[in-house]
Amino acid sequence: MRIGILGYGRFGRALSTLLQEAGHAYGAWDPVADIPAVRRATSLRDLVDAHEALVLAVPIPALEDALKGLRPHLRPDHLVFDVGSVKAGPCALLDHYLGAAIPHAGTHPLFGPVSLARAERPLRVVLCASPRHPSAADWVEGLFHSLGCEVLRQSPEDHDRVMATTHALTFFLAKGLLAVGAGAELPFTPPSFHAIARTLDSVREDAGHLFAALQNQNPFAAPAREGLLEALTAIHASLADAAVSGADEQLSIPDLGARSPALQEARDHIDGLDQELVALLARRTELVLRAGRAKAELGLPVHDPEREATQLQARRAWAQEAHMDPQGVEDVFRAVLRASRVAQGQ
Repeated sequence: MRIGILGYGRFGRALSTLLQEAGHAYGAWDPVADIPAVRRATSLRDLVDAHEALVLAVPIPALEDALKGLRPHLRPDHLVFDVGSVKAGPCALLDHYLGAAIPHAGTHPLFGPVSLARAERPLRVVLCASPRHPSAADWVEGLFHSLGCEVLRQSPEDHDRVMATTHALTFFLAKGLLAVGAGAELPFTPPSFHAIARTLDSVREDAGHLFAALQNQNPFAAPAREGLLEALTAIHASLADAAVSGADEQLSIPDLGARSPALQEARDHIDGLDQELVALLARRTELVLRAGRAKAELGLPVHDPEREATQLQARRAWAQEAHMDPQGVEDVFRAVLRASRVAQGQ
């Protein structure tokens, strides 16, 4: 099927990149966004007439109006799916406006423009199938598999319950931390804050309407927030009581086993870091391949000895700053560069 994207905001553009890389034919329409001429439909009707599968990449509050405008132009051989971060309401709207006549499904790609730009993997998608259109769900699942995504099927309600205690609460906590100045430029931070800082950066980089949609469109978000606030209030009271009574309020510490706790802890951390390194190397390879495609479009050679020399010099300097052996670090990065050339087919 040819794929039409209705809405060419940040996610619509990001999705178009994945479709292009996978070799899918697609076009897009948005009354306000800047779309490349070769991909731009002249109107909503043109988009519908030229494509069989239609992706609703509009903000959740705009979904109902989009469906109202789209419905008169749809044929029974069309297939429609959305990509919203909330599913119960959007899936109900899809069923209400499209019903048994137009095949449809709900999806939530668990990635966005920022994570795609960083080459974060794996890419995961939640798929909410309509009981009326199982074959539509199968086609959508196949499409996302072709984009390199893992697909998990859930009901809209189960999806929203999970998102209420993960996605929505993460944004809620991040907004609170930003409000008290936790995201400001600080002269120093402990390692335990680094992961939180990355979360704050991700939230800042997401579109503003996403925060409101996650909190107000998900029917399970408000109870999740209330539960969190009750738990934090109880912890706050417990800490105050402990300060007065001299008792000790602690986080639970995992059992490190019968062997030397220090050795077991060190090994566990090494294994965890190695796993992170492999994931980072996978991301680096994805970015290298992306750079290779960009070079091909410009007619530039893939191998750039001058840049490699500059890279190695910079990494030796980083090693010296970290009080590590510069030659050892250079050897590691030479191996990384060799692996990159292999990935590019050289």
